[in-house]
Amino acid sequence: MSELRSAIDGLRGETLTELPDARIEEDFAEIRRTVEQLELEGMRRLAEIERRRLFERGGHLSAAGWLTAAHRMSWGLARDQVRTARALETMHETRAASDDGAISLSAARALVAAHDADPEAFAAAEERLVDAAKIHSLGDLGRVIAYWRQAVERERVEDDATVRERRRLHASLTFQGMVRLDGDLDPETGETLLTALRAVVDADVRRGVADDARTPAQRRADALGEICRHWLDRSDRPTVAGERPHVTLTVAADVLSAADVMRAAEAPSVTAGAIGMLPGPTTMCELDHAGPVPAEMARRLACDASVMRVVLSGRSEPLDVGRRTPVVPPAIRRAVVLRDRRCRFPGCDRPHTWCDAHHVTHWADGGPTSLANLILLCRRHHRAIHERGGVSLAMSAEGPEFRGADGTRLDDRAPP
Repeated sequence: MSELRSAIDGLRGETLTELPDARIEEDFAEIRRTVEQLELEGMRRLAEIERRRLFERGGHLSAAGWLTAAHRMSWGLARDQVRTARALETMHETRAASDDGAISLSAARALVAAHDADPEAFAAAEERLVDAAKIHSLGDLGRVIAYWRQAVERERVEDDATVRERRRLHASLTFQGMVRLDGDLDPETGETLLTALRAVVDADVRRGVADDARTPAQRRADALGEICRHWLDRSDRPTVAGERPHVTLTVAADVLSAADVMRAAEAPSVTAGAIGMLPGPTTMCELDHAGPVPAEMARRLACDASVMRVVLSGRSEPLDVGRRTPVVPPAIRRAVVLRDRRCRFPGCDRPHTWCDAHHVTHWADGGPTSLANLILLCRRHHRAIHERGGVSLAMSAEGPEFRGADGTRLDDRAPP
């Protein structure tokens, strides 16, 4: 180990700007290969740690738990490391090819996933799959493994019942109200999801919005939100506890006023665990499932929603519950749609079915729910308008006036 550390110190001491191009490329390739060899050796020792149950010395319940605590790994990475280390102990062909450098560590992990899906069938086909890993790219290897798994399933059953049995979907809350999705969909459901996501993403791409800086992953996340919103907005949804399914936001009336939003933004941040113990109106702003959310998000969601008044006593006991009423009545919304037809943000042409009716002066600040104070904005541009320090909107005699963060006026399309 001391020689290894000395070699690393020697590499750190080199001045890279003085090295020729060929040397840089050769060094990088050799370092990558060495890193993979070291990782394989680490996994071999990790498998031995699990076999001897050395993690129990520190009171840990598993090798993955020990990795997260002792080596500060995420749970997902720790579980993957343990799973790979355990599987490679029985995958002798894969291990030998990895040690020789014939296949990459990424290819070995793909083979581990195939092994875990069906260890018995993999043992019979390991040599052929390793040969495929030696000659194919990682993407092509994934297709080879997929066809192999289909062939295995075809030998066992005549239909896709076994494949469907493996379907699963987990949705769990993480830090700051983020929701993590993880799962495996059967081919039919998966194809349906991919087709729907592609349709929404392609619609955005065809519109060619110049300022769209979202990553492909962010585009897919937004597309999934649009698909869910469209499903919830349909009038034929089955009721749950007497109501159509809907997103529920609980917010104190004071939070919706612009002055209180500014005070909340300037106040120190509050951890989610302390929300329930702190009094005051700025703490009363949360979604049913995701928990506490910023006040500006509450104002944006309240622009075009249904509102139910709940009067509480000093001990947060409900005294009176009003009827649920829409902020924007259907007749006024139809008038806004007839006038605007689509999102009014300059350069955007998302249809009205993708839009909210935005109050230019928020109703909580005394703004009227009238045609002159409403404008259609797609959810993405609606969010941009409500973000502090971002795009601003004002109504003038000529119509809506959008300005960028630097105050520059954004040219609007001609009014419909």
